[in-house]
Amino acid sequence: MTHHWRVLRDSGVIFQEPSGRENLLTLRRDDLDARYPGLLDAVLAGARLDDGS
Repeated sequence: MTHHWRVLRDSGVIFQEPSGRENLLTLRRDDLDARYPGLLDAVLAGARLDDGS
């Protein structure tokens, strides 16, 4: 998983913050929305349809 987190962090998708022995991962939604407007909303809407919600 370390490789995957590094790729996501280096590409600007997530922010990683050390917290004790763990790392907190946060989606950089504002940055993603600025670069790809509407992308996350479309992905989340599609996920809701797949779940039947």
